[in-house]
Amino acid sequence: MRIHAESFVRWRGRLVGRPLLDLAYRVAVGVVGAAVLIVGIVTIPYPGPGWLIVFAGLGILASEFAWAKRLLQYARGKYDAFMAWFLQQGQVVQGAGLVFTCAVVLGTLWVLGGVGMAAGWFGLEQDWLAGPFG
Repeated sequence: MRIHAESFVRWRGRLVGRPLLDLAYRVAVGVVGAAVLIVGIVTIPYPGPGWLIVFAGLGILASEFAWAKRLLQYARGKYDAFMAWFLQQGQVVQGAGLVFTCAVVLGTLWVLGGVGMAAGWFGLEQDWLAGPFG
C-alpha cells in the first residue's frame, strides 16, 4: 500500500506543474466529493451508512482542499462528541431519538411519494398517502 501512496504523491506533484491538468483534477475531485457528500447528507436519517458516506465525501474533498480537511476534522469531533453524549442518555432520550429518526424517514418518504407507492402494493390507495407531489 505504501508504494501506491508514494507513486500517487509523485504523480500528483507532476500535475501541480501543469496548471490546466491540475485545475481539471481539482474540479473533478470537487465534483465527485460534493456528489458523495450530498448523497451522504440525504441518507443520514435512513438506516445504513449515511454518516460514513458524509465522511467519505469530506475525505475526498479534503484530499485537495484545506477547508474540507478542517471541516472533516471538526465534523468528526462533533459527531464523536454527540454520539458519546447520546449513548450516555437514558432510554427516554434514546427512544425520542428513534422516534424522531422514524418521523424524518417517513416524512421524506411521504414527500417523495414512497408511502403512497408502498400503500398501493397492499391495496391501500388513498390520495393523501401519495404525498404533496403525487
